[in-house]
Amino acid sequence: MEQLESAPSNIVVSTVLLSKPGIIVSVAFTGFAGIVVAAKGLPSLSLIVLTILALLLSAAGSAILNNVLDKQIDLLMNRLSKRAQALEVVGEKTAVLIASLFILISLFISFYYLNYIVALLIIAAILSYTLLYTLYLKRSSPYGTILGGLPGALPVLIGYAAIQPNIALDGYILFAFMMLWQPPHFWALAQKYKLDYKKAGVPVMPVAMGAKFTNIMILIYSISLLPLSLSFWFLGYTSAYFAILAIIFGGYFEYVIIKSTMTNSGYGKAFATSIFYMLGIMAALILDLSFNSGNTLVTALSFH
Repeated sequence: MEQLESAPSNIVVSTVLLSKPGIIVSVAFTGFAGIVVAAKGLPSLSLIVLTILALLLSAAGSAILNNVLDKQIDLLMNRLSKRAQALEVVGEKTAVLIASLFILISLFISFYYLNYIVALLIIAAILSYTLLYTLYLKRSSPYGTILGGLPGALPVLIGYAAIQPNIALDGYILFAFMMLWQPPHFWALAQKYKLDYKKAGVPVMPVAMGAKFTNIMILIYSISLLPLSLSFWFLGYTSAYFAILAIIFGGYFEYVIIKSTMTNSGYGKAFATSIFYMLGIMAALILDLSFNSGNTLVTALSFH
């Protein structure tokens, strides 16, 4: 998930900017959804806090490393110029040290307080983002976003594994939803900033394959999301209340996507709507499973 940044002013603000706060908050929220899906409600508050902290630190560390590795590309893109400025304020060596510290603390929490499956999944998320996607897929193929969605989808499995290391079907459905959601989400952004990516020499789909082909791909992927989200209801994991919300959120999301792709415009709105759609589905899952299990946040705070 990409985002727009504001100008950095000092080393603290710059470090926060490099950590991509909007993205890491989304990572924490999807990880929380994974926790709730695995627990069929809310587990102890301490387990939630430890898992979210591990996710936040690992995601922030990965994001900072991504900025260091993508420095030359960011300098060529107007949209990301503030990110490049933030890196200058912090310094590359300091940025790497901060990122490494965040990642080490995250892995310590995972191994010591959670379980080794969580730690391994966090390592996989870090490597797939910093090495597989940033250094290879992003630079080599217009289809890189498809597999490049892996680090953005793994947080749901990390949250799930913190509760249940033996991941079941509902965990994989949530993972598949995140994998299928990310390509149209990013392609909408790539359509909006196609000239920026072209200037930087990044072969995103609109640059390499054209707007029409990209729009077809956006439609194909976006259409798959509604039935996939409804599978939680079909398979008996959630109530009809979740299904109703999924249909409402999915219907509006698809309306915006179809309108955007048919008119070849409004990609900024499509991008923003995709974020709200994903967060809406995660929130609907959290609320439905929490209240149906009877284990609400008040219960978690009171009895654990």
